[in-house]
Amino acid sequence: MNKSQAAALSIFSNTFLVIVKTAAGFLTGSVAVLSEALNSATDIVASVLAYFSIRQAEKPADTTHPFGHGKFENLSSIVESLIIMTAAVIIIYEAVVRFLKGSVIELPVIGMVVMMISGVVKFTVSGVLHRVAEREDSIALEAEARNLRMDVFTNLAVILGLILVSITDRVVFDSLLGIAVSIIIMKEGISIFRRSLAELLDRALPEEEIRVIKNVLDAHSDFIKDYHDLRTRKAGRERHIDLHLTVCQDESIAQTHKTMDSIEKEIASRLPNCNVVIHPEPCSHRSDRCPSDCYWLKVERKKD
Repeated sequence: MNKSQAAALSIFSNTFLVIVKTAAGFLTGSVAVLSEALNSATDIVASVLAYFSIRQAEKPADTTHPFGHGKFENLSSIVESLIIMTAAVIIIYEAVVRFLKGSVIELPVIGMVVMMISGVVKFTVSGVLHRVAEREDSIALEAEARNLRMDVFTNLAVILGLILVSITDRVVFDSLLGIAVSIIIMKEGISIFRRSLAELLDRALPEEEIRVIKNVLDAHSDFIKDYHDLRTRKAGRERHIDLHLTVCQDESIAQTHKTMDSIEKEIASRLPNCNVVIHPEPCSHRSDRCPSDCYWLKVERKKD
């Protein structure tokens, strides 16, 4: 399953759940069930955004977007996080209003069954999305998968609330669980927003990935003098890396190019979806003999 198909699966599953939850919400009169219906409705909007952003991000680089279209996924994730947080605020408002006005919950068993079905569907779909997101390194699908996985726990909270209402006949538990659900949703929305915004603002790659790059460069210490001005960023799944290499001023362009190709290929083999740009610079020695540690001079001396 590719990214577009995974996003389409999320759209269809959320549409099904909105219909079922809305019907159950009106039948039971439960604010928690209706809140979950609203949550799934916002999930549809988020899924549609993810679908179209992924389709856009998959387009190759062109004259107007020479670095590709990867940031469409980041933008989609930010919009999705805002939708999630807005839904959480609406759920809190509705829960408070129903608590103050008082409400009656009927047929709570229907609500429990619907929430169980919803939990199974969302757990299954989130698992599929998570696997595809990891394989394709898609932040839009990852945000969608995390959102759906969080919904599994909110469904369990709603079921618990309906059970407490059935046992105690106190509707306050329904409102309290609705608020608890919204707090969990809000926290997840903030988490998605922060990560997406960081990548949209060209934050450097994670430290462990920068360490991989440095390890590759250190492994080529025989061929280069040093490196500096290492810069990294991410756009969607694309990693952009650029740096300056100091090489022996006496080596040929062909030798320098060979070294750069080797570094680029090794980085790309260890970090997927990489675009590496290297700027070579000559070393600063001015004598007619290269320092004794110069690899390429050693090669030339061996030839002689």
